[in-house]
Amino acid sequence: MRIISGKLKGRRFSPPKSFSARPTTDIARESLFNVLNNRVDFEDLQVLDLFGGTGSISYEFASRGCTDITTVELNYKHFSFIKTMLKEFDLAEDIRVIKADVFKYLQKCDLKYDLIFADPPFDLKDFESIPDRFFENSLLKTDGIFILEHSDKKNFESHPNFNEVKKYGKVHFSFFSLVAEKK
Repeated sequence: MRIISGKLKGRRFSPPKSFSARPTTDIARESLFNVLNNRVDFEDLQVLDLFGGTGSISYEFASRGCTDITTVELNYKHFSFIKTMLKEFDLAEDIRVIKADVFKYLQKCDLKYDLIFADPPFDLKDFESIPDRFFENSLLKTDGIFILEHSDKKNFESHPNFNEVKKYGKVHFSFFSLVAEKK
């Protein structure tokens, strides 16, 4: 795996073979960040990265100048890998990694974010309820963006906060906001 763009462009990282996370592919990450490049100023974002896995999404945000990133990951091996990579990439000041159950973290969280990215396991129980859980907890700032990575087998177009979906093979990114603006 590699970091696609920014100050760490081209830096590689390899999770151990025993890693159980399904990382977002380089192609899907590159496409997602090309979309975000036209919508956000990375340096001003307060980002929440849920189900951190390898940490690849957080590294991409930090590489592009974002300095306020919180990554939440429950699996100890994944959490430890992210901590190791933060040291290797010198990102420990930009990214806070928290070892916690995402849904318990959301219930306790009293912060609001400009951008929330969630890449839960595709076979997670009650996957379809994930957008509702985020909006119930009021974690987005008024003009914030919530992005949910999911398989091509899920469809969120009928959700009241849905804006659009970007499709990259079997990986889809559904975009949500407080006020849905269909694109």
